Amino acid sequence: MKAATVSEIKRELKTKTTEELSELCLRLSKFKKENKELLTYLLYEAADEESYIQSVKTEMDDQFEEINTTSYYFIKKSVRKILRTVKKYIRYSPHKTTEVELLIYFCSSLKEMSPSISRNVTLQNLYDRQLTMIRKKVSTLEADLQYDYGVLLDNMEGISG
Repeated sequence: MKAATVSEIKRELKTKTTEELSELCLRLSKFKKENKELLTYLLYEAADEESYIQSVKTEMDDQFEEINTTSYYFIKKSVRKILRTVKKYIRYSPHKTTEVELLIYFCSSLKEMSPSISRNVTLQNLYDRQLTMIRKKVSTLEADLQYDYGVLLDNMEGISG
């Protein structure tokens, strides 16, 4: 089966009634966990972006606390899993500032982790790549936000060096 384009789907959705749209959303939510999470974000959390960011940060904190720190192998696996989860949550939000804030929080949590990531090249490279990505995202924001986040990033890069 070949999937329809977004414009074709949009055109078809316009022909549906409210009840039919509701039924389609419910069916969609049954198939994949991400669909259900996206619907949850859109219905309950999109109106209050600050609390959404805070809930993701709290989940991130919990995941960082659960990391098995006996070897860098386990640390790397766990950190990559946390980053995948954060990126998934970032995709739900249309706000660029949400992405920047969550990635900055991820990097600061990673930097504060014990044992230090500076002793492991892979983790240090992951940290540096995220800072580079954040810089690119910040450059697309409004000037006042660019300055605020730029100062924060300068401080973080100063710590990493």
